[in-house]
Amino acid sequence: MGALSVGVESYSRHARRLCRLCQKLLAYYIIVWSFVRQSLTIYLLKPIARHYGIRKPAKLDRFAEQGYAVIYFTALGSLGLWTMYRYLPTWYFRVEYFWINYPHWEMIGTLKPYYLLQAAYWCQQFLLLVLKVEKPRSDFQELVAHHIVTLWLIGWSYLFNLTLIGNAIYLTMDWSDVFLALSKCFNYLQMEKTKTIAFAWFTCVWSYLRHYVNLVILYSVWFHFDLIPYTSKVWDPKNGKFMAPWVKYQIFIPIALLQLINLFWYFLIWRILLR
Repeated sequence: MGALSVGVESYSRHARRLCRLCQKLLAYYIIVWSFVRQSLTIYLLKPIARHYGIRKPAKLDRFAEQGYAVIYFTALGSLGLWTMYRYLPTWYFRVEYFWINYPHWEMIGTLKPYYLLQAAYWCQQFLLLVLKVEKPRSDFQELVAHHIVTLWLIGWSYLFNLTLIGNAIYLTMDWSDVFLALSKCFNYLQMEKTKTIAFAWFTCVWSYLRHYVNLVILYSVWFHFDLIPYTSKVWDPKNGKFMAPWVKYQIFIPIALLQLINLFWYFLIWRILLR
């Protein structure tokens, strides 16, 4: 019993050290993403916009915002896809492995840096949003709600050893955002035919990832939760086990809220497309 107590205490100290380290990394990469964004805006994206005839400051800012989104989501979406393909049993959205052999302690390969980079990006984006660094959009309230739910999911999935499901949700968001931002860039550049094709393709990608795959993930949360080993269906944070029965709802509700927000945008997408 004495040895076990020492082991649990040692684990607790180790967990606290890791938590402090992750907080420092998160703060550091929030600053890094701010630097990267500003550098790309000044030295790459605005010069491209000016080359194609954009002169108004507001349009330059909007183009740079969407151009940065294309670069970021392509890079991190590719890293997330590689991580799922190379290291994780969930390739390609094999949702039952979200729960089999839980708890998933080890964040192998590129999963941990990928997760922390994404967390830092969304924290930075939330700060930009609430501080109104960028001009607020017409769907400002929905965007704030989306960021709050996203940060909720990121935080709890990391703390609860649910990074496999987190990786899958990241992918559904990232790749749909690539094509959304790309279609907006073509719109600002007044490439009429290209923007229409890009927007139609974006609608297909969004439909598949943000609705079909997202609903598959929701189905898995509700019906595959019992695949968690019986010994892990307890609330025992000191040993990395968080899957008490009520946690099922804690996982399901934010993903369902994300789906509702996406459905609001989906209505707007089809309205634009049909026009």
